[in-house]
Amino acid sequence: MAVTETGVSYYGISYPEHARKDFEEMKAHNCTAVLLSLTEFDIFFWKHNIPKIVDEAKKLGFKVYLNTWGVGKFFGGEPPSLFLQECHIEDRQWSALTGEPLAAASPSSPAFREYFWGLLEELARTCDADGFFWDEPHYAMPVYPISYQSTTDFTCRSPITQAIFKEKYGYEMPKTLTKTVQKFRFDQANEILTEGSRIVKSINPNLSVTQCSLPADNHFYSSQARGFDNWEKIAFNPDYDVFSTSILVDGNDPMVAHRNLAKKTVELARQNNKPSQRWIQSFFRSPENLETIKDICHIYAEEGVDSIFSWTYRAGKGTLLQAPDPDAVWKMLGEAYGEVLGS
Repeated sequence: MAVTETGVSYYGISYPEHARKDFEEMKAHNCTAVLLSLTEFDIFFWKHNIPKIVDEAKKLGFKVYLNTWGVGKFFGGEPPSLFLQECHIEDRQWSALTGEPLAAASPSSPAFREYFWGLLEELARTCDADGFFWDEPHYAMPVYPISYQSTTDFTCRSPITQAIFKEKYGYEMPKTLTKTVQKFRFDQANEILTEGSRIVKSINPNLSVTQCSLPADNHFYSSQARGFDNWEKIAFNPDYDVFSTSILVDGNDPMVAHRNLAKKTVELARQNNKPSQRWIQSFFRSPENLETIKDICHIYAEEGVDSIFSWTYRAGKGTLLQAPDPDAVWKMLGEAYGEVLGS
């Protein structure tokens, strides 16, 4: 099967005429789609320009997907959250061990659910996009940095989640990450995302929803620690239209790791009659040998991945996460896309 879609994430958007030039550059780099990574501030402040920017990408023939980037810090991404500035302390995720609230919204919080669903409704009503993208939904780690976690602690055990758990199971929510607690955390996250999918499709039935899941097999993330990484259950959910798995964060990871993740992603997608999507890193820790970017793309194509996306446009040039040589990485990615697109 051929790779049918290639794209990059894109943020820092403001004016349609500027975005159009960037989209033309993406097209020259063999992109056929773009993921607009929208922060809470973007949706609040640039609300009149976002639909126009979507239209500019569509005029160039792009598929356009809307990413609720970093919203509530429940979704992946660096941007801060307006919701967390104003929410009640019980709307946050709490450490099970210490009872401390963390800087992350709880997917069980009614206030956060209403806030998130309201953003989706606004975007679905005003934008002529092709779909939405659930970007690495996860529970916060109780410790920093995010690549490590205490074996004795987890989130989210707030008064709200404790009450929901007790009503559901008939006993107090444990302070240890039991199998029941793991299932509960997954189910609560799945509820907010599934309803979000239904909301956008009720406004526009043609919208697709891509669920991008953390690669739990990857050393960067502890399996089950992030709370929404059961790929089998995620791929099975009929309210998610595309099954996507996120990047391996070190460009020097062995090729077998990329192949195994691609193989598993494609198998689960096909079992559930869905397109598959894999992500490739083009920021921060790029490979020492940039030709590796082409090798990874070809592996994804060989394994039958339908859509290949990369984070991010211009390899993050000018940002905290820019690649060591962003111009060279961006050029290599464009060549790689040209080699595998339609292959």
